[in-house]
Amino acid sequence: MRTDGHGDSHGGSGSHSDGTDAVPGSVRRRAFFAAGAAGAATLAAGCGASGAEGGGAAGPQPAARTSPASSARASRSPSPRATRRRPELPRGGRRLFPEHRLVGFCGLPGAAALGRLGTGDLDDRIAEIERRGRAYADGRTVLPVLELLAAVANSGAGSDGTYRTRVPDRTIRTFHEAARAHKALLLLNVQPGRAAALDEVKALEKWLVHPDVGIALDPEWEMSAGQVPGDSYGHTSGAELTRIAAYLASLVDAHDLPEKAFVYHQVAASVVRDEHRLKVPQGVAVVKSADGIGSPRLKRDTWKQLVDAMPPHLHTGFKLFFKEDTEGGGRLMTPDEVLALTPRPSYVMYE
Repeated sequence: MRTDGHGDSHGGSGSHSDGTDAVPGSVRRRAFFAAGAAGAATLAAGCGASGAEGGGAAGPQPAARTSPASSARASRSPSPRATRRRPELPRGGRRLFPEHRLVGFCGLPGAAALGRLGTGDLDDRIAEIERRGRAYADGRTVLPVLELLAAVANSGAGSDGTYRTRVPDRTIRTFHEAARAHKALLLLNVQPGRAAALDEVKALEKWLVHPDVGIALDPEWEMSAGQVPGDSYGHTSGAELTRIAAYLASLVDAHDLPEKAFVYHQVAASVVRDEHRLKVPQGVAVVKSADGIGSPRLKRDTWKQLVDAMPPHLHTGFKLFFKEDTEGGGRLMTPDEVLALTPRPSYVMYE
């Protein structure tokens, strides 16, 4: 799905020397998988999902009878008012970093090509995240992450011409319920296609008002007019990232939420323009995640290229690819190698 930003395409040809214009064959194949991913999600989403937003309500019940004396006692001695507990993160506290390290999988049910989270039993995948996460603790509390593709870029325009499909609410609900059950964080990943990225984030507000739900943006799938996902890299800008972060901060303020995670994935320098204009508001933890593919050496080179000029007040993330990183006799970087990166990643994601 990614290239490393240094022209190492792993699975196709056609990328320019800086990896910023044409998209290698492995990326194009993923885009075509994505075109059918929403349909696969629809078929898979029914498993374990409730059929309504809330539980079934009981029918009307007769009012309890009370004597005049008991009513008088109740009026004289009201019950003490319960103290409201402020919402917290899944494993406690209201601040993500440096208390936590995020470790997770991404994907979409029924679309194995889009990530490990789309394969097998969801509870088994979360258990696997927990096992892998132990090696990344290094003095922090590991917070498992389910990064669900909530808006998927398509190679076809669709009826609204946006080149993206939103997954059904019931799919998101299934993953949110699983995250709740395992005290994990749900990140809703947005691949905008030609839709406006902020509009796609706002469409997820009903989920983002929860303390255990954040946003991930895949700007390489954010297309300008005339661009088609899979044919070339899209892009975002520091100003647009600021607008998204400000919107998330407004939700945090309005609902007294703990710190909200906002991850943006970056495969090459060209994918994020004018990054110096990115401003981070209070209440939002912004994570810049390096998406390079290839050998450990190439991934470290991409990391250095992307983080050296990084704006202040950002946290870092690092992505590992089970398939693409190991093609041609390659291997996955070990947790010790990942933790040896500078700055040390606060989010480690496997695809």
